[in-house]
Amino acid sequence: MTDFDQFPLRPATRAALAAMAVSTPTPIQSAALPDMLAGRDVIGQARTGSGKTLVFALPLVERIDERRHECQALVLVPTRELATQVAGVVQALAASRRLEVLLLVGGVSALPQQQALRRGVHAIVGTPGRVLDHIRQGNARLDRLRLLVLDEADEMLDRGFAPDVERIIAATSPARQTALFSATVPAWVEAVAAKHLRQPLTVRVDAVEQPVAHVPHAVYDVPAGGKPDALRALLDASSEGATLVFGRTKHGVKRLAKQLAALGYPVAALQGNLSQNARDRVMADFRSGATPILIATNVAARGLDVDHVERVINFELPETAALLTHRVGRTGRMDRAGEAITLLAPEDEPKWRMLMRELPRQLVRRPWRGRHAVVDAAALPARPSDRHAAAAVARPAAAAATPLAGGTMPSPARRRRRPRRRGPLALPRS
Repeated sequence: MTDFDQFPLRPATRAALAAMAVSTPTPIQSAALPDMLAGRDVIGQARTGSGKTLVFALPLVERIDERRHECQALVLVPTRELATQVAGVVQALAASRRLEVLLLVGGVSALPQQQALRRGVHAIVGTPGRVLDHIRQGNARLDRLRLLVLDEADEMLDRGFAPDVERIIAATSPARQTALFSATVPAWVEAVAAKHLRQPLTVRVDAVEQPVAHVPHAVYDVPAGGKPDALRALLDASSEGATLVFGRTKHGVKRLAKQLAALGYPVAALQGNLSQNARDRVMADFRSGATPILIATNVAARGLDVDHVERVINFELPETAALLTHRVGRTGRMDRAGEAITLLAPEDEPKWRMLMRELPRQLVRRPWRGRHAVVDAAALPARPSDRHAAAAVARPAAAAATPLAGGTMPSPARRRRRPRRRGPLALPRS
């Protein structure tokens, strides 16, 4: 007996939930699932990590008729990573009923997707650009669609997908059920809801985007050019789980990851220029723990659902307070432990003041005191574990120091030999 027994679900779906170790509905699931299962249009506004995916994935699987080999459900999401994750959840729920769920994203060959569409699929999870490509080529027909879901609708607007989404909606059956999920509701989202949803139920859970309350967030003032040294000190005092470091541009993220890798850190980069296969490899290694440090642009700020991200480091500031909140939301998922750290250089001052005006919770700033006081005990719990921390303790005092833009820092003990010289670790250029 689980709390999901209150919902009218097939035995196969209940068994799939049990296999996923999901037993207790989150607030938005409790509030929105009854109407979603009843076929009503729904607007759900909730922060990332609140469990929105099951709110539409369960009705999707329940409402599909497996005897009809035609697309009956479509989920549109803004990024390839989120599409992959959503498709994984839907496929896990649909496996026992042998439903064909197709992932439609760019960065990979369209030919296998075209062949799958011609054979017939029950549901599609995809990004607007690739879905629209297949519609225009006559590969995807949506005139029998029973459920349309727009997930992270505000992010699709931010990424310029609004016209594509409108064109896709125009190709769907007017008799469909429509669900729209969004962390914020800008004017375009309101316009889509007014135009395409019929008397929708509006559910707001944690609708105001704000820093995750249970995640401690330390903000350190570092001297000009001192961010690289501070970052390496933080990585040397690593935590048990994975670390996600956010940069601002794809070129800067790529360069920073290369510099850290040359110094012996187990690191990978996630940015928009990667092919889908490369992204999949990076994410597989990050999820498995093979690569415990991921340097990313805001492409990972939404939809990156990795439970063991124990720490987020803002190496560079985002453009908006909402993005800062989404970055921090990558740790402490579903009320797990986590921590966030933001590094501020003097040149960040104007942007930081702007961000603080938009955030309901003010964050205390502390001076960076160097590698011997990596974490302020008043801000974050000490966690002297992990191989980096152990290496930092075991490292002999005479270990060679690598010059950085803002000072010196010993390279990790796990790399005893001197790495090939590739220049100092410096601030990435935009």
